[in-house]
Amino acid sequence: MTSDLIRLTATEAVALLKQREVSPFELIDAAAERIAAVEPQVNALPTLCLDRARDHAKRLMAGERREAENERGWLAGLPIAIKDLADVAGVRTTYGSPIFRDHVPTTSHPLVERLERKGGIVIAKSNTPEFGAGGNTFNEVFGRTLNPWNTSLTCGGSTGGGAVALATGEIWLAQGSDHGGSLRGPATLCSVVGIRPSPGRVTRGTSNNLFSPLSVQGPMARNIPDLALALDAMAGPCPLDPLTFDAPATSFSDAVAEPPERLRIAFTANYGGALPVDRETRDICSRAVQGFEEAGYVVEEAFPELGPVDEVFLTLRSQHFVVERELQLRTHREQIKPDIIWNTERGLQQTPGQLAWAERERAALFRRFAAFFQRYDVLVTPGAATPAWDVRLRAREIIDGVKLDNYIAGSALTSAITLTSCPAVSVPCGFDRFGRPVGLQIVATPRGEARALQAAAVFERISGLDRLLPIDPRPGEVPPG
Repeated sequence: MTSDLIRLTATEAVALLKQREVSPFELIDAAAERIAAVEPQVNALPTLCLDRARDHAKRLMAGERREAENERGWLAGLPIAIKDLADVAGVRTTYGSPIFRDHVPTTSHPLVERLERKGGIVIAKSNTPEFGAGGNTFNEVFGRTLNPWNTSLTCGGSTGGGAVALATGEIWLAQGSDHGGSLRGPATLCSVVGIRPSPGRVTRGTSNNLFSPLSVQGPMARNIPDLALALDAMAGPCPLDPLTFDAPATSFSDAVAEPPERLRIAFTANYGGALPVDRETRDICSRAVQGFEEAGYVVEEAFPELGPVDEVFLTLRSQHFVVERELQLRTHREQIKPDIIWNTERGLQQTPGQLAWAERERAALFRRFAAFFQRYDVLVTPGAATPAWDVRLRAREIIDGVKLDNYIAGSALTSAITLTSCPAVSVPCGFDRFGRPVGLQIVATPRGEARALQAAAVFERISGLDRLLPIDPRPGEVPPG
């Protein structure tokens, strides 16, 4: 029975919960058993809160905390994981930092409150790099999280714990965040799905960068219908986030259930050579996109000009770090990892003129993408520049023969989209010759999550790769090169 339950999709599990054919307690127990079996091999969910979860389940079963039962996105008692950057009341929350090693918040993040109001039951905190900074999930508090397709490899970052927990069947849905690709990258490297929503679609609540569109909150799942369900549970206005806005009239779940009659799809493997992307990754993605054509949709090779996106993103990201980390550098510098110190100090050294230049370039990039989406419904790219690499390395150093200047330079495929405020979905599209997952990134116009999800659902039906999950962790070696 436990094995059957962990193999349910989130949508299937919620349907059974609504029909009272399975109880939240049964799902909590199934998840706990699976976590005990696989956690020693992957280290995805270092903090559990099973007693708290069972208390929540008891209240739901008694008819309490069901005020959102008739709203879209009702989760009906589904166990979920929360990234260790978001507070959960009464549960150890470290942000991956030794500064907060023993921190236990008394209140929850507004998004956690929303998810619990929608019937989600928090059973665990998922691992993250320190303060969510980095494309490899490791920190000094909990150590490294390993890729279940090959435990010698990274799962990506920063929502790496959530991606691994989904791929191994420890959980049905996971919450995460995305700045330069922190939902999309791990989804790609672990063969699950994730969405970076438009800024304002999901509350960020407690961020000091409340007026910046760079960092967003969003969901991960094992398939696109589950991802749509999770986004329905998350979306909507929040009085603590000035960028939030109303959820759309049509739910995301309803949107993905109806394939679009027409789609004009633009595809680029590397923006005409502007970004370094592994050759085999380019080939796999190029072949995968042909599935859209076979389904009757128009696919053309086209892309908007990126301009100096690396420098623009790094400049604006560094300013973001100043807002979040400047005060901690003054008081706890010795406990903060070098990448964060470098990024913050770079921001402190920037001139007003450099920030003004970056803002002008971001505005120009946005206008180019807006014009591009007058012709195309979605833009498709590889979801990551390379498959997963050695988990002992903090970041990739060389991609397609290009030496990278810093730890975030390898994420340009995703960070470029961050600058545009466009939503983007990551969906699996295959495996390289070493069995490492490869994925697509499907981008739509701002606030066009439904269109991106629809396109991803079309592709998922063609590929069937979601049916490979969940998997048992697999040991392996680091591929050469």
